[in-house]
Amino acid sequence: MTATVPTLSSQYDPSQTESKWQAAWEDNAVFKADPDHGGEPFCVVIPPPNVTGSLHMGHAFENALIDTLVRYQRMNGRNALWLPGTDHASIAVSAILDKELRSQNKTRKDIDRDDYLNRAWQWKEESGGTIVNQLRKLGVSVDWTRERFTMDDGLSKAVLKAFTKLYQEELIYRGNYMVNWCPASQSAVSDVEVENKDVDGSLWHFRYPLTDGSGHVEVATTRPETMLGDTAVAVNPEDERYQEMVGKTLTLPLVGREIPIIADSYVDKEFGTGCVKVTPAHDPNDFAMGERHNLPMITIMNKDGSMNENAGRFEGLDRFEARKQVVTALDEADALVRIEPYQHSVPYSDRGKVPIEPLLSTQWFVKIRPMADKALDALDNHQSPKFVPERWTKVYRDWLVNLRDWCISRQLWWGHQIPAWYAVSQTNGEITDSTPFFVAESEEDARARAIEQFGDGVELKQDPDVLDTWFSSGLWPFSTMGWPDETAKDFQTYYPTTTLVTGFDIIFFWVARMTMMAGHFTDTMPFETVYIHGLVRDEKNQKMSKSKGNGIDPLILINKYGTDALRYTLIREVAGAGQDIRLDYNRKTDESSSVEASRNFTNKLWNASRFVMMNLGGATPESLGEPDVNKLELADRWILSKFNQAVEQTRAELDKYGMGEAAKTLYEFTWGDFCDWYIELVKPRLYGKDEDSKQVAKQTLAFVLDGILKLLHPFTPHITEEVWHTLTQAGDDSYLAMQPYPVVRAELVDADLDKDFDLLIGTIRTIRNLRAAAGVKPSAKIEAILKTDDANEVRILSATQVYLKDTAKVETLTIAGTTLMSAPKALTETAAEPQQQDLSKEGDSDGLPEIDWGDGIDAIQTLLKHPLGYMGQTYNAAKKPASVVFLLLLTGIGLRLAAAVIAGINTLPLVGRFFQMIGVGYTAWFGGRYLLKADNRRQLWGNTTGFWDEVVGNLSGDGTEPTDLAGATETMEIPADTRQMFAGVFGTVQVLIPLTGLVDVEALKQKIEKSLAKVEGEMKSISGRLGNKGFVDKAPERVVQEARDSLVEAETQAKLLKERLAML
Repeated sequence: MTATVPTLSSQYDPSQTESKWQAAWEDNAVFKADPDHGGEPFCVVIPPPNVTGSLHMGHAFENALIDTLVRYQRMNGRNALWLPGTDHASIAVSAILDKELRSQNKTRKDIDRDDYLNRAWQWKEESGGTIVNQLRKLGVSVDWTRERFTMDDGLSKAVLKAFTKLYQEELIYRGNYMVNWCPASQSAVSDVEVENKDVDGSLWHFRYPLTDGSGHVEVATTRPETMLGDTAVAVNPEDERYQEMVGKTLTLPLVGREIPIIADSYVDKEFGTGCVKVTPAHDPNDFAMGERHNLPMITIMNKDGSMNENAGRFEGLDRFEARKQVVTALDEADALVRIEPYQHSVPYSDRGKVPIEPLLSTQWFVKIRPMADKALDALDNHQSPKFVPERWTKVYRDWLVNLRDWCISRQLWWGHQIPAWYAVSQTNGEITDSTPFFVAESEEDARARAIEQFGDGVELKQDPDVLDTWFSSGLWPFSTMGWPDETAKDFQTYYPTTTLVTGFDIIFFWVARMTMMAGHFTDTMPFETVYIHGLVRDEKNQKMSKSKGNGIDPLILINKYGTDALRYTLIREVAGAGQDIRLDYNRKTDESSSVEASRNFTNKLWNASRFVMMNLGGATPESLGEPDVNKLELADRWILSKFNQAVEQTRAELDKYGMGEAAKTLYEFTWGDFCDWYIELVKPRLYGKDEDSKQVAKQTLAFVLDGILKLLHPFTPHITEEVWHTLTQAGDDSYLAMQPYPVVRAELVDADLDKDFDLLIGTIRTIRNLRAAAGVKPSAKIEAILKTDDANEVRILSATQVYLKDTAKVETLTIAGTTLMSAPKALTETAAEPQQQDLSKEGDSDGLPEIDWGDGIDAIQTLLKHPLGYMGQTYNAAKKPASVVFLLLLTGIGLRLAAAVIAGINTLPLVGRFFQMIGVGYTAWFGGRYLLKADNRRQLWGNTTGFWDEVVGNLSGDGTEPTDLAGATETMEIPADTRQMFAGVFGTVQVLIPLTGLVDVEALKQKIEKSLAKVEGEMKSISGRLGNKGFVDKAPERVVQEARDSLVEAETQAKLLKERLAML
């Protein structure tokens, strides 16, 4: 019974292959990390996506980068853990639930908190897993058995511990301070959740009259509605214009409240009128002035952005509607001076997408300075963490230096409820700023302490607010490892983590908070390295955003081209660590040429692997064994040298986070060196009868393909796993993902051989291009002539001519150049390749017609046509030293006799004149034959120099006799060839293809002339459009640039066609 040879299907189906291996990896817990396993730990925690999210291109890019690193390190023998999880996303989930309530004509206040939270957990179970399942489609090698959620029991315990510990250390406090308030979410937001946007607004100027009637002051503001809460007007104490006014009072228009004029150095006397209205409850700078001068703080807005009772007649109006009506009222009161356009920066809530309102509110804060200083110390004195690219270090440091206290309370219900219980029985059942409270990890602990202070009748109520999502995310690297239990195996083995991969936009939101929290609670930085990646930009190189609607759904591209193709595209496009990438995309067809190119690459790998396996006859790399280096042929040595260079370059790039450069290296080696060249070069051996040569070719093919699959696996995990299993016939319990990554074998790297093959490949390409340009049928065998004056190149081409003839379909190959004296090192050690030049030609090897001495007249005519050539030929027949001396002696005697005979003949009447006429006639014929045409002059020069070399010798030689290729090869000068040819050049090698008898030269010429006429017509048309000022000025810039590009392309094509015509 014959064993079945494992094969791949004729076409690669990424959807089937990818889903198969994603399920296999997860079902068999292939990526489950074991703290007891050997190897240096390599740990990465996933930047937890929001539970509300769906996969966008940024997620795909980030996770492709992380997976490449983790798979590489795992194959390097590291004990790798990539921990997955999601963030509870307080604001985003609350927005979804609140929207759902509004559809039922309800608000949060209309339902019980427990019912609200039950609905939140229900939503999380129903819809919260969307992004996790989408991450699975990316084939990420995470340990799904360790999946975490920022509100799971373990992480909730860590949050409680962190909050109570910080409170006990007086690093968390509660107070009434100015916060950024988001009216849309009706919650405080931190400074880093505020995005400043430049807007075209107005600057309103008002008069505030002095109470004593002696005049007025002019103030200006971008927010007129806040004047209802003004409690002072401030001037600079050094401003002489207003020094006498300080201490007087003004009457606030529309309100009638008397407010003082105060002096404060914060005021810039050069800005505007030098007078500034002060609204302490609605501006952070005014708040600071209000505290310095003990000013009243009057809040005029509700938390939904509407005006409250302190706004008087404007109560109930939305803040922006109130703005309009306040301006109208001031105008009617003759208090409006003027309105001028004014561009300024307005802070927007990153979540609510509305302008934030600085608002006085009682909130919980983290005293950030001590924690930030510890993180700064780690950076400045221990260079921890290290940022890649390094330029982000300064950004991170500057932010740590300028931090303000962090507001961590949010007026929401979904999230970690603040562990503070108020003794509301002491303040009439309500939570007020003065209500006593107890911070504890549980209500039981808080109650015990409350009873101790207020007795058994004390009534407790937990703070309704929740913690900022970033508080729990800041604990993520160590809370997921088991903290606060520092004896946990994961904590001891995998913490601190190795690398954090994230975008630059959350250095402030997340990275710095993790370093501050980790430094405080674990006394170490949470990761060794922070790799900051760039953005994925759209086809117009613009940043993708929801507001622009220019996002690209990665799932569409995955379904069309496959996960590996998308992953490989995203990684290969990275031109340098931290650089943005551009993704080509056609929104009408949902196609991407970038991803299609990577899909073509996976198809190329699949087809090449299929060819290799079809020729292995069921053998595996293991059963074949590694090839014996002593039996390697030139092509084998070359591909092994290129393979080891690819290994070296890939490792070096990955070790320094150069994922894009590594992907490009493997693309070029796999597609170019292996698929396009080595496989083609060994085909004759695979189909030949030399079993030893065939076996070495099989061993080399199997060895290199196995190595390629391992090298590519971190980048394209699914297809490489499938091909590797088929190639190696590995069992179900073996995975490519767990195989060792290739290491460099330096002894197989041969730089000289690489250069030799560069010459060979370049020459083959030139021949192929010439064939295509001349319209030679692909199956036709041709004659090729290679000329070079470089002896080394002649030797290389001679040694590799069997490859050249096979791959370029050359039947007759002529290699011409200088006499060779020594062989290049890269080619002297081969015995398996053909070593002889093929100089086969019809007729004599010298290219001279044979002289028929039987016909005297014909013999003389033939001899006179090529006098120098026949002299050289005669000399070639008698080259030995003794023969040369004898020949020279005979020549001298012959010349003397000839001179005597000619002298005698000249004395005869008429005969001398007759011979003079013959001489004149021959001179005329010689000039016409050899001097009038360029080709004939080149032939004459070739004969002359050839004869010179034969008689005098090559001045560059050392006089030694050349040997065969193990030593050297002798070459011949090509006799003049008047056939029509196509010529090309690679380096210093001239490549000629005779066309006579191969193609219809006249038809080819007509075809090229027709193409040239068409191109020149296009050039004329495009030039006319570009010369039209109306077109250039009015057409879209893109259209004009396309026309310019088309003209350049047409001009290049015309030049090429003219060059081809010149060859004919």
